[in-house]
Amino acid sequence: MRRMSEEPRTSRIQRQVVQLILDRRLTAGAPLPTEAELMDTLGVSRNSVREALKALQALDIVEIRHGYGTYVGQASLTPLVDGLTFRTLARHDDDTGALAEILQVREVLEEGLIRRVAATLTEAELDRLERVVTRMESAGATARMGSTFPDLDREFHEVLYASLGNALVPQLLAAFWTVFRRVSGARGWTDDPTPEITVRRHRDIVTALRARDVEGAQRAMAVHFRGIEARAAEESRGVG
Repeated sequence: MRRMSEEPRTSRIQRQVVQLILDRRLTAGAPLPTEAELMDTLGVSRNSVREALKALQALDIVEIRHGYGTYVGQASLTPLVDGLTFRTLARHDDDTGALAEILQVREVLEEGLIRRVAATLTEAELDRLERVVTRMESAGATARMGSTFPDLDREFHEVLYASLGNALVPQLLAAFWTVFRRVSGARGWTDDPTPEITVRRHRDIVTALRARDVEGAQRAMAVHFRGIEARAAEESRGVG
């Protein structure tokens, strides 16, 4: 009973610290008030302040630098990545299904975003995408199981949406990508058994974009994701 009464108080103090950050318009890297100042401002004990700050550190909202103080964190998506990775791996009997759910969310995100960039990508940006695909082709031919190929795959998707100027987009894409790589590594799945097919699917996306074919680009992206999902299922059966 005592434990249940403590949890709401810790959560309330967390919200108060967050509100203090917002009210004072503190930005990432800015120092927070000292523990003593927070105790006085919030009217709580030192232990309560410390517990709240530790919880906020886990969310990357604050950063505790021992011996220096506490600062506003970067509010990165690291907690999301860690949570999704654990959620997927914890479904021991159906981690492929859990991973498919993550891929579906990313697919919906990218299919929607590609419609927005299809009509606005410049020729220079399309040329850059083409160069990434060419590098993927070379990497797939010379080092099928190396780390270069998946890195280029990731670069392609980052370059594709860079023109949106939306800082959250690459962070979300990177989060989903990292979860996929972590789960693949934990399960011993190979990077890409058919890089030539992956190259062709990326080239199809660029071809449609050059033609300003919005529907075609969206279809090509959907085909690309169907391939990823199928590959994950095959790898899971192979190691099961």
